[in-house]
Amino acid sequence: MAARRELTFLLAEPERRLLRAIAARLPGWVTSDGLTALGMAGAVGAGVAYALATLSAAWLWAASALLVVNWFGDSLDGTLARVRRVERPRYGYYLDHMVDAFSTAAIGAGIGLSPYGNLGVALAGVIAYLILSINIYLESQAFGVFRLGYGRIGPTEARIVLIAANAALALSGPSAVAVPIATGVVTALVVVMFVMVAVRIGRNISALGQLEPPPTAGRLRHLTSTSPEGYLLKHEAMRPI
Repeated sequence: MAARRELTFLLAEPERRLLRAIAARLPGWVTSDGLTALGMAGAVGAGVAYALATLSAAWLWAASALLVVNWFGDSLDGTLARVRRVERPRYGYYLDHMVDAFSTAAIGAGIGLSPYGNLGVALAGVIAYLILSINIYLESQAFGVFRLGYGRIGPTEARIVLIAANAALALSGPSAVAVPIATGVVTALVVVMFVMVAVRIGRNISALGQLEPPPTAGRLRHLTSTSPEGYLLKHEAMRPI
């Protein structure tokens, strides 16, 4: 899209350099659409692996590996198009964000179906994440700036947190303590996400209100019978009931 990209999260700059280096070395048969499909497959696979953790905690390692696959495809598809100068801004913007929505739902549902999470809390997390994403998309239209992330936390940092949590749970093994702790941490994260989006929405509304203040009586254009508005009002009043 035409909006200026603004990446403020913690790993944005080193990740950007890494992705450009990888993209420059990929063979010609690798395409952006193929990477998008790979990222989606990684997200679905991670969700399935989380659900299969009911059978064995070892599936959490598979979930972590598939989160890396999701990162690779999701983060590299746009970079590859930019490096090769074959961008399709509207197509890529639409496809990327639709795939992100489905990927988030797949991972969230898998976490909720795992023995370490509550399905209701996990789906609330999906809703919170989607609201955060929708707000970013609306900001890009309202302010002309595409801010991918909130403060120092972006999608890559979120994946790292999930991978670290997977490793901790897999190493600790199944226990009666792990489930309530994991559920409590996820619940706290969901609450933080809702607070973050509420604060951001409040700031955006305030900023837009200053950019476009409401009209006052002195600024309203006088309606006359010769103005288009006055003409419509006059003839509307003359219409028989």
